[in-house]
Amino acid sequence: MNFSRVFTGVAALVLFFAAPAMAQETGRPVVVELFTSQGCSSCPEADRFFHKVAGHEGVIALSMHVDYWDYIGWKDSFASPANTKRQRAYAKLAERNVIYTPQMVINGADDVVGNRPMDVVDVIDRHRRLPKTVALDLTRKGDSVLVEAESVKGLDGPLTVQLVRFRPESTVHIKRGENAGRTISYANVVTEMRVLGVWDGAAPLRVSAEAGGDAPVAVLLQNKGGAGMIEAAAVLE
Repeated sequence: MNFSRVFTGVAALVLFFAAPAMAQETGRPVVVELFTSQGCSSCPEADRFFHKVAGHEGVIALSMHVDYWDYIGWKDSFASPANTKRQRAYAKLAERNVIYTPQMVINGADDVVGNRPMDVVDVIDRHRRLPKTVALDLTRKGDSVLVEAESVKGLDGPLTVQLVRFRPESTVHIKRGENAGRTISYANVVTEMRVLGVWDGAAPLRVSAEAGGDAPVAVLLQNKGGAGMIEAAAVLE
């Protein structure tokens, strides 16, 4: 066993949870997407850990429930074919033929097995140190959200502007399938994701989008047609 690696990983976990404001103070927010399923027996551990990830300032955590395990006895009540499509797009970009759960994708650029906390924290820490390339701001205007952005460094191609709605916490009692009899709590379950447009970064961005109701709103500015590196993100609780 590599004890140096283990010690470093444990230290990273301690620092990550002991200093929740660190990521916010040192750089841009880090987006972490968890691809999970209520029908996956390997997912509950990752789902529990994801609550801690979601509670960390400077991290925008989004739980993306997929539908490809629905055939094994339990239909995921949060699953969406769009989430599965998004995960497949990430896999294609990484030149992989297989998708799996639990998987965490960090800033659209790196992926980690979702029930390996030390690996997840290590990648998050690396991404929070990246320089900010876009200044992004969100403002509520009644039932709408005003999205404003401006490039502060050179952008790698046009960015897809995406609006995300999510439910901060949901609890489900699973009656059948691999997790039969378990009651599982999920953090930041994505309920809607839509494209607002494409921004080339040449001029400041200013766009208004409908966002009624009390559900939190996140906006992601992402390259590669919405399946690549997330250059900027912001959230309104």
